Amino acid sequence: MKIKSYEMFTVPPRWLFLKVETDDGLIGWGEPVIEGKAATVKAAVAELMDTIIGKDPMNIEGIWNELYRSGFYRGGPILMSALAGIDQALWDIKGKYYDAPIHQLLGGKAREKIKVYSWVGGDRPQDVGAAALELKNTGITAVKMNATEELQYIDSYSKIDEVLERVASIREACGKDFGIGIDFHGRVHKPMAKVLAKELEQFRPMFLEEPALPENNENLRDIAMHTSIPIATGERMFSKWQFKTLLQDGYVDIIQPDLSHAGGITECKKIISMAEAFDVAAAPHCPLGPIALAACIQVDATCHNAVIQEQSLGIHYNKGNDILDYVTDASVFEYTEGHVEVLDKPGLGIEINEDYVRERSMIGHNWKNPVWTHEDGSIAEW
Repeated sequence: MKIKSYEMFTVPPRWLFLKVETDDGLIGWGEPVIEGKAATVKAAVAELMDTIIGKDPMNIEGIWNELYRSGFYRGGPILMSALAGIDQALWDIKGKYYDAPIHQLLGGKAREKIKVYSWVGGDRPQDVGAAALELKNTGITAVKMNATEELQYIDSYSKIDEVLERVASIREACGKDFGIGIDFHGRVHKPMAKVLAKELEQFRPMFLEEPALPENNENLRDIAMHTSIPIATGERMFSKWQFKTLLQDGYVDIIQPDLSHAGGITECKKIISMAEAFDVAAAPHCPLGPIALAACIQVDATCHNAVIQEQSLGIHYNKGNDILDYVTDASVFEYTEGHVEVLDKPGLGIEINEDYVRERSMIGHNWKNPVWTHEDGSIAEW
């Protein structure tokens, strides 16, 4: 069996799908994209795919290493996202060839279902209490929110108070056992992150996400000294080599690799297993589409330390289309009592509606990250 051809589809709201076909007619799907850089990743996928046409798609480890190691310049968000989507598609083909879900090819299930969480509040959170309660009433048992708008290095305590009021509204509306993840989103610098982390303890959140920018991961040490809340990070880290240093430093409690950014199923399975040796949990990042989510669930099924899965159904970014629009059977992502069942159909476990993908790709998207500024006009962090 050989890789014969590939196609890519830029589809709303902000996703890129990759279709890989073999010479005997098997098709695999991947989702290689960096939010706001779909066209750039698309070009990188084309460069990589052109080097593996004619190769055996079953040799995933060999192809992964060739695509990563044969270039002088390695890693980073663009190349690793391109590689991730290719990797997902090859695993989808392999599962279909063996008529088995990917998790069976990775060693089998460690669980039957995985807890999920939803987003509330958007980029500039307001009225999160009512939104969280609405989700709770649908069966969701955990949410994540952006903690704050952008903070200066040293900012006013009134902004801290606003964060506390928003988190308090979720706790009051949804009860003491409802999960609350609080995402600093790289918007908070170390001086205010220490203040915020300590003040938030009273609400007993599930985790604080990215309380330091990944390029400043050394700051996690000082932040961890000010709080007992579990610290989560990793969505903007792209390889086992980056996670190695993070884990060795010992100030992360939950890693969040993204299976469409960090080298795909092959790499993220290794990253999550590596974290297990450090007694660190995993909650894969996934504010993306159905292919990315299916890949996450396949890996979650095999990892003892996977604790919860992000998913993007109804997220504020999903304008025009949502994750269920592109699959032929929406029940595969049915959430029951806050969990999603492990996908047991061959490959990724979902069937993509190719006709609809082609239709929506005629519309495409040109989604870009918004640019935030402070009151003084200076650029704010994401």
